[in-house]
Amino acid sequence: MSSIYQNRFSPRTTRLLFVVILILCWELLPRFGFIPTLFLPPLSDALMALWGSLSEYLTHLWFSTQAIGLAIVIACGAGIGLGLLLSTSRALVAIAQQLASSGYAVPIVILYPLFTAWFGIGMHSKVAFASIYGFFPCFLGTLAGVKTIDRHYITIARSLGASRRQLIFRVLLPAAIPTILSAFRVGGSLVIVGVVVAEMLTSAQGVGYLITRYRGSLDSAKVFAGILIVVAVVLIFDQLIRYLERRTGFWRLSTQSSENVGA
Repeated sequence: MSSIYQNRFSPRTTRLLFVVILILCWELLPRFGFIPTLFLPPLSDALMALWGSLSEYLTHLWFSTQAIGLAIVIACGAGIGLGLLLSTSRALVAIAQQLASSGYAVPIVILYPLFTAWFGIGMHSKVAFASIYGFFPCFLGTLAGVKTIDRHYITIARSLGASRRQLIFRVLLPAAIPTILSAFRVGGSLVIVGVVVAEMLTSAQGVGYLITRYRGSLDSAKVFAGILIVVAVVLIFDQLIRYLERRTGFWRLSTQSSENVGA
């Protein structure tokens, strides 16, 4: 009986059913008056609004994409790189982890006025704000991933005369890649959120700016059209991370094989 249940309701089927139910509720509840359309327009209305102003949305999406791409490179590159670099020293890891955890606890959004004062209201402030927003998860996730590595790997590499660069790229990075990619997923997603929030607060370009502009004119369909674009960007980013996980799967397998041999 349990096998029949599992075959009929696999995780993939469950996710598909959930998406279908969500789409139906989004379309039918506002359509039949259960939810005011000012708060939640039918999904078809949002899609029609997106199609009717597609060129405008694509133009602003291009500005958002530039900021997101640059901020991801800065935040995730610096977070992962600095995490790997400091992981070669236990003393530095302890200090850096405490400082980063304290910084991560501060609501970064309350500091956004400082970013606009320092960098203006253009691209620079968005990128700086989103980079800080995504840096801490990448940095802390990398430190956590390296801490899970068997210390024998590091000891053996050092006894063989490995340089710090060789230790990072041939031992730490391959062994910690699953946790690092998880941190990259969280940090990159927060970068996207950070860019959109910055555009909603002070910007004249980007998808977040469109959401704020149409919210001010009470055009709910176009507001949710912008939200759909943000959701699409997040889903595309998630698929990119899944692709990287598949491409780096052999590193995990090789590490597991080494552990099994050692055992």
